[in-house]
Amino acid sequence: MLREQGVEPEIVKYLEEAPDAATLKTLLSMMDMAPRELLRKREKEYKELDLADPSLGDDEIVAVMVEHPRLIERPIVVNGDRAVMGRPTERVLEVLDR
Repeated sequence: MLREQGVEPEIVKYLEEAPDAATLKTLLSMMDMAPRELLRKREKEYKELDLADPSLGDDEIVAVMVEHPRLIERPIVVNGDRAVMGRPTERVLEVLDR
């Protein structure tokens, strides 16, 4: 979709280059999301690590995502100081400069 819009994306292979806690917190802030909203709840690690536990704080959830990047919902599309979760895919258009 980005290429169709004339944008060549820089793709970050997050399983090979896992984001650190500061990067995740920045992305969450840019998307105005809580860490729980970025968790992939269908991954086996979600159940194994009992991430549905409401007593877990934001910092704890971010730390788990750093250690287990498969838990990070994707794609996250960043353009300058704006970012969106690319689901549904049409949301990607929200961060493109037109």
